[in-house]
Amino acid sequence: MPLRRRAEVRLVVGLARLLARHPPRRIRAVLRRVSRGARPARYDEALAARESVVAVSLACAAPEGCLPRSLATAMLCRLHGRWPVWCVGARRVAPFAAHAWVEAAGVPVGEDAPPDYFRAFFTVP
Repeated sequence: MPLRRRAEVRLVVGLARLLARHPPRRIRAVLRRVSRGARPARYDEALAARESVVAVSLACAAPEGCLPRSLATAMLCRLHGRWPVWCVGARRVAPFAAHAWVEAAGVPVGEDAPPDYFRAFFTVP
């Protein structure tokens, strides 16, 4: 990964980890503001952003790192003028658990589950 890309990814991962400490209402407000004026991200762009985030951050690569991973992925897309749909919800089948992810073209990006596996409680399109 080129040095510039690595620096961008580290920056957004750091910001995402800070933002993830805030309550959901604050996270949503920040993301709505950040996403203004961005074009929708294509699936391949969002996937490349997610893969970069996971390559740079062990915390984001972990299964329980879904919130900072999704935030960093969305913000990395935004650095390049794009925005995926940021989602927070839960699995539809047991065991029920909260999850955060991004979608592009109506499909969860990089998730090892069928598109209808999660139910979004709220999104930032």
